[in-house]
Amino acid sequence: MYSPLIQKIINLFSKFPSIGPKTAARFVFYLTKMPKEDFDDLINSLIELKEKIKLCPFCFNFFEGENELCEICSSPLRDKKTLCIVEKETDLQSIENTTKYNGLYFVLGGTLSNLRKKDIEKLRIQELTDRIKEPQKFNISTNGFEEIILAINPTPEGEATILYLERLLKPLNIKISKLAKGLPIGGELEYADIETLSSALENRKE
Repeated sequence: MYSPLIQKIINLFSKFPSIGPKTAARFVFYLTKMPKEDFDDLINSLIELKEKIKLCPFCFNFFEGENELCEICSSPLRDKKTLCIVEKETDLQSIENTTKYNGLYFVLGGTLSNLRKKDIEKLRIQELTDRIKEPQKFNISTNGFEEIILAINPTPEGEATILYLERLLKPLNIKISKLAKGLPIGGELEYADIETLSSALENRKE
């Protein structure tokens, strides 16, 4: 039996995505052996994370700084006519790493396992339509989007989400494209190599 404090921290780590009790226990015992200077640095960095990191009011990506919008949304060098919809923040970064895309993003916040109302309400669907229809309200200087890219993971839930978004956005009369089929079925953008993701992005189709 672990001590109550160790077990408590194991339980906290077990709440992290893809982290089970055994991995969580390894984390805890690693921390117990960590030099105090490194441990203090970790704790202070976690405190700063909560205090300094905020959500961009347009794309919902996390960022740090005094600006109202994140670096991508506020950059005058970005293409303000193209919007790429991703499932999560790590997918956004994966696409940025390819250097093949220069438009704006929107982090949807998940995917749909089915089309039940309560599942749809978990996603930023209303926020998405608001930003597509009136981007100026969110300090995005554009006359409107000309293309929306659905860069959703090619999982069964992702495919269901793409179908839902296509039906939702069709009345807006904006070009809607999807990543090419170079990505493995059931895979995730976060784990795709840069060459594969670059090809899927460059060869996207309606």
